[in-house]
Amino acid sequence: MSAIDLAQVTIARGGREILRNISVNIRRGEFVGVLGPNGAGKTTLFRTILGLQPIQSGRLEVFGAAPRRGNPAIGYMPQTRIGQTGQNLRGFDILANAANGHHFGLPISSRVIRDDVAAALQAVDATELAARPIATLSGGQRQRLLLAAALLGSPKLLLLDEPLISLDPAAQASIIALIHRLAETRGLTVLFAAHDINPLLGVMDRVLYLSGGNAAIGAVDEVVTAAALSKLYGADIEVIRAAGRIFVVSDTADHHHECGHA
Repeated sequence: MSAIDLAQVTIARGGREILRNISVNIRRGEFVGVLGPNGAGKTTLFRTILGLQPIQSGRLEVFGAAPRRGNPAIGYMPQTRIGQTGQNLRGFDILANAANGHHFGLPISSRVIRDDVAAALQAVDATELAARPIATLSGGQRQRLLLAAALLGSPKLLLLDEPLISLDPAAQASIIALIHRLAETRGLTVLFAAHDINPLLGVMDRVLYLSGGNAAIGAVDEVVTAAALSKLYGADIEVIRAAGRIFVVSDTADHHHECGHA
């Protein structure tokens, strides 16, 4: 059975079609990088899979059923970062609140929740962060907490929305290696949204490229080509490979994006 199956799906927000008649099948256990410029629909796609955004037409199934809010099979790591609110809370408090369905405040934790939080922290090598105030944590440590929150309840699918933003290269590499290890050991399906394809080249099975309401999915060498991306963008795109990295270049400023762009 597929993890996610979209057939001729159109998604609109505010009267504008974000994704139009896209057909994408994600196999169970795949690690898929989701690429595309800002506004291409990466977050909208995730919200739709989560049951938070209805489709306008077509068919969408998640593990063989229609999307629904609060699906325990899905773990979600949003773009929203742990900000100034709740800086005195500990790492444990953040996860306990997530398990209770709250945002911030004093958590009321059952033994089951405490055990789930402890297991999630251990899974992301962050047990020592449980007692640390959020204000004392680095960006990479905060991202580990958000990843741990996504693992609560032992989901089968992870939707990770730009987890590398604001991290230095070393922290990015550490987070990617951790997510890849979790996917391998737990048999997880992973959709990993990113601006730059290069950090994911060694771990992803396929790439899902979104642009201009359209979608293309396949191996990197099939999708990240001048011909494929020019068709997807509706503009002349050049793909340059150098020193083991990929650079996507366009003469049109509107079509520049952070895929290691030049």
